[in-house]
Amino acid sequence: MATLFTRIIEGELPGRFVWRDDRCVAFLTIAPLAPGHLLVVPIEEIDHWIDLEPDLLAHLMEVARTIGRVQQDVFRPVKVGVLVVGEEVPHVHVHLVPFHRLDQLDLARADHDPDPAALDAAAAAIREGLRAAGAAHVSD
Repeated sequence: MATLFTRIIEGELPGRFVWRDDRCVAFLTIAPLAPGHLLVVPIEEIDHWIDLEPDLLAHLMEVARTIGRVQQDVFRPVKVGVLVVGEEVPHVHVHLVPFHRLDQLDLARADHDPDPAALDAAAAAIREGLRAAGAAHVSD
């Protein structure tokens, strides 16, 4: 059975995508820790990050770095945190969280009822920033 993320990637479930290439996607989470919190997810279903092929792991981190730079410019956080936990969905995903306080990196504090308009605005701002930075794989 396909994971929740595969169903989002394939369009069966909606997602606010900001990036898509032949190896991974990035979309905003529906339970953000902070404005602009998103996930970088390989298209291939792999449960645990330690099972990623080195080149795919490197690709995910390069995409995360590209997007993280845009998040830093758009949201002006102290830093953009990176979390690789994998307990919530058995499909590797890298959380990118623009944070102002360390407690914003606590997954137990996620907003499970975020404003859809705020999510749309965050996705649009990230896409605009990626385009301005010359990114080739911005998703609409």
